[in-house]
Amino acid sequence: MNVLKVPARTIAVFVLPCLILYIGLVFVPIVVAVYDSLLDWDSINKAKFIGFDNFKTMLFHDTNFWPSVRHTLGYAVFSMLEIPICLFVAALMNRYVRKANTLVSLYFVPVILSVVIIGQLWKTIYNPTDMGGMLNGILTSLGLDSWTHNWLTEPKIAMYCLYFVSLWQYFGYHLLIQYTGVQNIPTEVYEAAKIDGAEGFKADWYITYPMVVPIFKISIILAFIGSLQSFDLVWVMTGGGPAHATDTISTHMYNMSFLSFKYGYGSALATFLVFVCLVFTVFINFVFKKVEARYT
Repeated sequence: MNVLKVPARTIAVFVLPCLILYIGLVFVPIVVAVYDSLLDWDSINKAKFIGFDNFKTMLFHDTNFWPSVRHTLGYAVFSMLEIPICLFVAALMNRYVRKANTLVSLYFVPVILSVVIIGQLWKTIYNPTDMGGMLNGILTSLGLDSWTHNWLTEPKIAMYCLYFVSLWQYFGYHLLIQYTGVQNIPTEVYEAAKIDGAEGFKADWYITYPMVVPIFKISIILAFIGSLQSFDLVWVMTGGGPAHATDTISTHMYNMSFLSFKYGYGSALATFLVFVCLVFTVFINFVFKKVEARYT
């Protein structure tokens, strides 16, 4: 195998600008946010160093903090639940659908739409009956009047409505990733398995699913970390309401930083969010390292 030998100095010329840009855009803001979290600061007047008081307030005295954590983790769990379904659908499409690429492209359409458009679209669908809400209209026409709700203004169900929209929006995204992984499995492997008597679902169970574990891991990490940072869709559809019933950590952080002018406290929430993302990324990598060692 021919290996292209490139001097280290040449590699540095290409890598260094990207590395500096990455550090400047990712690590420096994190360090600044961690420092700001130790301040009592409204972002306008002089800051006062208060140590870990913002974190104590966040953990023990903020009545909206733990509900926002619960909503965010719920968002992440629901987002991950659709990935095994996407893998199952991808395996079926690869085996039985002729023009599967076209179908995957159609599923991908919601991903390329602006979140503002998706939020406004689903707000219209969820509207009450007297405002022409399509969902309530369909339920009423089917004689299911008792099932109609003010979907986004009832605290017990508003968060689930947002979970559903997020699942709908990113189904095509994860389906595309899983379908690409399934397609990359060499056909020779299936042919060899067929000789040994493994076809259909048996071949999927022993070949397809184990061989796409690395792709599955990428989908899980993207879904989980993306959900922890959920802000735009929630903000467009409910603004965190009613009565903080759909607040996530990100919307709570925005409220504290820019509407309540508690920038130091908002930075403490941002630091907590970065810490949670880091912990779960390490945890998911640890779990999948064992799974990959077993199946690959």
